[in-house]
Amino acid sequence: MGWVDVPWFAAEQYTVGRAVAQHGVAAVYAVAFVAVLHQFRPLLGEHGLLPVPAFVARVSWRRAPSLFHWRYSDRLLVVVGWTGLLVALTLVVGLPQRVAPWVPLLAFAVLWVLYLSVVNVGQVFYGFGWESLLLEAGFLVAFLGSDEVAPPLPVLALLWWLVFRLELGAGLIKWRGDPVWRDLTALYYHHETQPMPGPLSRLFHLLPRPLHRVEVAANHVAQLVVPFFLLVPGRVASVAACVVVVTQLWLVLSGNFAWLNWLTIVLACAAVDDRTWSWLLGVRIEPATSSAPGWFVVVALVVTALCVVLSRHPARNLVSKHQVMNASYNVFHLVNTYGAFGSITRRRTEVVVEGTSDDEPSRATWREYEFHGKPGDVRRLPRQFAPYHLRLDWGMWFLGLGSSAQLRWFVPFLRRLLEADPATLRLLRVDPFDGERPRWVRAHLYGYRYARPAERRATGQRWVREDQGLLVDALDLDAVRHLR
Repeated sequence: MGWVDVPWFAAEQYTVGRAVAQHGVAAVYAVAFVAVLHQFRPLLGEHGLLPVPAFVARVSWRRAPSLFHWRYSDRLLVVVGWTGLLVALTLVVGLPQRVAPWVPLLAFAVLWVLYLSVVNVGQVFYGFGWESLLLEAGFLVAFLGSDEVAPPLPVLALLWWLVFRLELGAGLIKWRGDPVWRDLTALYYHHETQPMPGPLSRLFHLLPRPLHRVEVAANHVAQLVVPFFLLVPGRVASVAACVVVVTQLWLVLSGNFAWLNWLTIVLACAAVDDRTWSWLLGVRIEPATSSAPGWFVVVALVVTALCVVLSRHPARNLVSKHQVMNASYNVFHLVNTYGAFGSITRRRTEVVVEGTSDDEPSRATWREYEFHGKPGDVRRLPRQFAPYHLRLDWGMWFLGLGSSAQLRWFVPFLRRLLEADPATLRLLRVDPFDGERPRWVRAHLYGYRYARPAERRATGQRWVREDQGLLVDALDLDAVRHLR
C-alpha cells in the first residue's frame, strides 16, 4: 500500500503528546529492565527464592506466555534484560521515531514481548498493577507511529481510555471500599502505613487533619469527575490532563509507588494538544502531515478494534458493585482494570529480620538486617526510590500484613541469609555479618508509627516502634532446610 491522506485518522495537533508518551513509556521500560538485571536472578533465577524453572514446569505457556517456557537460564535472563534496556534507551533518545513508522512499532513490540516474558513468570514479585499498566501502555504507544506521520487518532483515543480506566478505577475502588475514603479520614493513616514511605511522607502525615480531609475530597474530584473530561478532545481534555498530572506529582512527593505515578503522568500528557503545549512552552509547534502509509492505517484500525472488543470486561468492572482492581482479563495484559488502596491499613506492622552468631539463641545478641526502602532503623530518613521498584521490600510490607502468599519465598529467603548467599545479600542495605554466615536467624514483628515532633526533638527518631513478638522463632540452617 502507498501513502494515503486520511484527515479523520490523523490527530495533527497531538505531536508533542505523542512524543512525551513514546519517550516516557520507553524511559519507564528502561527503569523496569534495570530492575530485572539487578533483582530478578536472586528473586526468581535458577537459585532464586521462587525459581522460574519450577514455575514453568507446573504452569503451561497458555496460562503464562513467556520466552522462558522455551528455556530458562540466568544467562538468558541477562540477555533479555540488556536487550530490553538497550532498545528502550534508543527509544528514549528518539532514534527509531526519526524514520518509518514500522521501526518504533517493532522496537516497542520487542520491549512488550520481553517484559511480558518476565512478568508472566514473575509470580508474587511481579504481581502489581503497574506491571500490567506498563505492558498495556507499551503495546499502545507502539502504534503511534513515527515523526514521519501524524499520530493516529484511534490509538490516541485508546490511550485516553487507558488513563480514564486507570483514574476512574482508582477512584471507584476507594469510594466503594474502605469507609475512611467516604468520611474523608483516609489520610489520617495512609502516609504512615503506605508500603514504602518517602523522605517527605512523615511531613505529609503531620499536616493538620482538616487539610487531610481536603486532600481526600480533592482526590475524589480528580479521580471520579476529572477522568470524564479526558474523553473530550481539545482544550477540555488538556485541562483535565493537567489536573491528573498535578495530583500525580503530589503522590510522587508523598510516597514511593514505583513507576505508577510517573507512567500515569506520561500517559495523561498524550491528552494535551499542541495548542496547550505551545502555550505552556512558549514555542510554536508545527502540525504534522495528515498522510500515512496505507498499511499503517489498516494496522492501527485493527489494533483499535481489538482493544474495543477487549474493553468489554474492564468497562463492566467499572460499573460493577463487586469491582476488582488490578486484574488482567487475558494473558497478554491488554486492556486491564486498575485501582489502588481500596482499603487503608490503620496500623503499620514491620517484619524485622535478625541474625546472631551466638550458639544459644535464647541468650544471643541479635543484629538486624537492613532493607533499602522499608522502615527499619528508627532514625533513618526514608529515601525516594520511585520510579525504581524494590520488589523484596514490597514483599516484606505484604508479609507484615499477614499475607500467606509471601511465606512461599520468605522461608527460602531466611535460608539464603543463613547461607550468606552473596546475590541475596546484595538486595539488602546492610548485612550485619559482612558476608559471614550467621548461626541463627529469626523474624520479629514491630508496630511502627511516626515520631511526633516532640519525640523527634527529644530522641532524634523518625519512627517509634513497639515489640509485637516473633513471626518466626530462631532457625538454624538444619531447621530451615526441613521447612516447606
